[in-house]
Amino acid sequence: QVQLVESGGDLVQPGESLRLSCRSSGTVFSINDMRWHRQAPGKERELVAGITRGGSTGVAESVKGRFTIFRDNAKNTVYLQMNSLKPEDTAIYYCSSLTPDGVLYWGQGTQVTVSS
Repeated sequence: QVQLVESGGDLVQPGESLRLSCRSSGTVFSINDMRWHRQAPGKERELVAGITRGGSTGVAESVKGRFTIFRDNAKNTVYLQMNSLKPEDTAIYYCSSLTPDGVLYWGQGTQVTVSS
C-alpha cells in the first residue's frame, strides 16, 4: 500500500523559513514524479511545485524565487524548502506521487500558518 506522509508544517512569522518533507513508502519512489500542492481556506487546491523522476523542477509563479523542491531518492523523500514566507502562504500543504502508469497518490497534508 502506497503511503505519503508529510511533516514539517508549523506556525511561523512572515519572512521566516520552513522545510516540508514527504516520505513515501509502498512504491518505487525514484520512478515517480512528485509534487507539492496547497489549499488555503475557502480556496481550491493549487499546484505549488513539482519534480520529475529525472530531477527537472518547476514552481508556481506565486512562489518562484522563494520555494524550492528537491528529492532524495535514497530516503524516499521529497522536500519543499520555503523561504521568505508570507501570510498568503498559509495553507494545508499536500504532496502527491504520480506513477509512470498514471496512478496518483496523495498524502494527508501538513498545516503551514504564517502570521505575526
